[in-house]
Amino acid sequence: MTVCTFNARTLASEASTEDLMMQAKKIRYDVIGLTETRRHRPLNATFDTGEELFLGNCDSRGVGGVGVLVNTNLVMNIDSFEQLTTRIGRLRLKR
Repeated sequence: MTVCTFNARTLASEASTEDLMMQAKKIRYDVIGLTETRRHRPLNATFDTGEELFLGNCDSRGVGGVGVLVNTNLVMNIDSFEQLTTRIGRLRLKR
């Protein structure tokens, strides 16, 4: 399993999310852990390619926020994604 991290600096707009997806296409990954997403509302999205994106929310000052991008080959193994704090998230995969 290949796990990567990405300091997004923001994923609050659709354009920044599209940029993330373009960057992800350039590498081989199973899961990308995302930090500093700075979203004010959570987002769960499934893309045409089959990848799933889970984004939690940031604090009231626009600081923090975490998420994960899960590649198509692991989507069927997702049990849950939970944001524990604005800086810690947990992705659970089925065995």
